[in-house]
Parts: sequence; structure tokens; C-alpha cells
Amino acid sequence: MSRFMYMIIIVSFLDTFVQLPIITPYAMSLGASYFMAGSIVAIYSLTNMLGNVVGGHWIDQYGRKRMLVTGMIAVAVILVFYPFAQNATQLFFIRLFHGLAGGVLIPAAFAYVGDHSSKSNRGKTMAFTGASIGTAAIVGPAIGGIMAARASIESVFLFIAALFVVTVIFVIRLVSESFVSSERNKVQLSQFVPLLKEKLLLQASVAAFALMVSNGTLAYAFPLKTEEIGLASDMTGMLLSVFGLVALIVFLTPINRIYDRYSPVSLVLIGIGFIGIALFTLNFATSLVVAVCSMIIYGFGFAFVFPSMNKMVAESTAAENRGKAYGIFYAFFSLGVVAGSFISGVVTEFIGLPFLVSALIMIIIAISLLFSSKK
Repeated sequence: MSRFMYMIIIVSFLDTFVQLPIITPYAMSLGASYFMAGSIVAIYSLTNMLGNVVGGHWIDQYGRKRMLVTGMIAVAVILVFYPFAQNATQLFFIRLFHGLAGGVLIPAAFAYVGDHSSKSNRGKTMAFTGASIGTAAIVGPAIGGIMAARASIESVFLFIAALFVVTVIFVIRLVSESFVSSERNKVQLSQFVPLLKEKLLLQASVAAFALMVSNGTLAYAFPLKTEEIGLASDMTGMLLSVFGLVALIVFLTPINRIYDRYSPVSLVLIGIGFIGIALFTLNFATSLVVAVCSMIIYGFGFAFVFPSMNKMVAESTAAENRGKAYGIFYAFFSLGVVAGSFISGVVTEFIGLPFLVSALIMIIIAISLLFSSKK
């Protein structure tokens, strides 16, 4: 059952990653301006935040399985509308509703995994979820790019919609509800307030924000850096895949024992430190070797942070509020995606040092988490 949940996580994240290389060109082909194209990209993450929070409440109230099925069916239906968009405005609203529907999927899947993991192996379990996301991050853009080039951009959306339909059928037949408490009908939105005071959840959420700010910086500024040091444009994707491969090695080898052996807060602090070092090094990179080394360091940082912060969320909650907790957590995740690209764009425009500023943000967040954990 848990292995199948990892497949659900891969499919859910494929929905996001497969569109990375195609959504901006598709928006431009429909007549979008640069500003509108950026808005079309960003609106998904913004509405995804709302979907995370509201969906987190419904996950506790109506159950993990029901919300997984509902979210996947909704996403599949919305994906079918992409090929029928006639202009940029229509595409904008399709992305808006796509973000809302998709917002429920990841919190539901992680709440389910949290329900089925024990304290003794929770870190290793979360490492496998990280490997699932890493797999989607490596495979997704390749699928999107190849299908768009050999068939059409529209075929990519229809393919993912079909994949969701097939997955829903398996979810209905194979997944059993993991939270069957008779108290579900007593779940209230007001129960978010105590969660917002839960220190471990807030620390994990801040770590998620930091991780995605760094990721947004890479997405925006790394292509510019590879061009600056004289590398071919196709090297950007290859170098970005280096950190994913390093993270997968950590997630899937005996190294993953660290997640159950050491404090998740300590691992998060070390991981953010590695990410800060990687970003600082990239700022001064002038050769391929330095860029590769930076990506390796970033990969270790990502691998330390991701499972550890998910473990922190699971350990700070019980079954009856775990959906809301993951909703809050992934709302910070989505916020970091938007903030990372926006901050990098502004910094590049005015001072031209996106990696250095992002590294400074990592240092500030790491220090705040350190003081918070010691308090």
C-alpha cells in the first residue's frame, strides 16, 4: 500500500513538472505578453496555496481517500480544457482552477503516508517520498519537452489527464481510508489556530519556504549563470539534474538511515547550510567544474532538508489534524516557489546578485531556526 502511495506522489508531482518546459511557450503561442505569461505561470502556485489550506481541512473532515479521488478527478477534467484555450485570458483561468484543484492532492498523499508510518521508520519513509518527487522532477520535464516536440503541446495535457484517470481507478480499488475516526464530523476550520502555534510545524514550514526560495532562484538565475560562463544552453538541464541525482542517491541508499538516527531539526539546519554554501559558490562560479560541485552540494542540502521537514510535520500532529498541518506546510512550499522567482527577478534587475542574496536568505533562516530550536 505504501509503495502505491509513492506512485501517487510521483503522478501528482508529474502534473507540475511535466509543464515546466511548455507552459510559457504555450502561453506565448496564445498571444500572451511577457507579463501575462509570467502571471499564467505564477497563478498556479498562488491558488495552489489556497487549495493546500482549504484542502487540508477537507482531508481531515472527509478523509484522505475521498479527497485524493476528488482532487485527481478535478485535475484530470481541468487538464482536458488546456488544449481548448483560445487566448491567454482563458489559459490564465484554467491555470487558476488547476492550482485550486491540485492543492488538495499533495497534502492528502502525505497525510496518508504520515498515518501509515511509525515513529521508528518515519524518516526513512519520508526519504522515499523525496525520492518519488525527485523521480518526477527528473522524468517530468523530459516527458513534457519530448512530447511537445514530437507531437504537440496539447498532447502533453491530454496524456497527463489520462494518467490521472488511470491512477484514480487504482486508488478507488487499492487504497483504503487511513483515517476513519468517528470524530471527523467535528473537524472545524478554527482548529487551524492551535496548529499555527505548533513550533515544530512552523519550523518545518519555514524550512519549506527556504528550500523553495532557493529552488526558485535556481530556476530563474541558473540559465543566466550557465550562459555567463560560456556553457551551451542544453547544459542547464543537465547540471540541474545533478542535484536531483545526488538527492536520489541519499534517499535510496543506506545513507537514508540518518533520518531516523538524527534530529530532523539538526538535519534541516545542516541542509540549509549546504544550500547556502552552494548558492554562494554559484555566485562566483566561472567554470563547469565549479558549477557541478555547487550542484552536488545543493543536492546534499536538498536531501537533508526535504524528508526531515516532512518528518517534523508528521511528528507534530495527530491523525485528526494531519491534513490541515500538511495544508499549511505546502502552502509555505507554494509561497516559496513564487517568492524565489520574484526575489531573484528583482535582485537581478537592480543589483545582479541573485545567488548571493538567496544565500544570505538561507543564512538568516538557518539562524532563526537555530535560535527557535534552542529556545
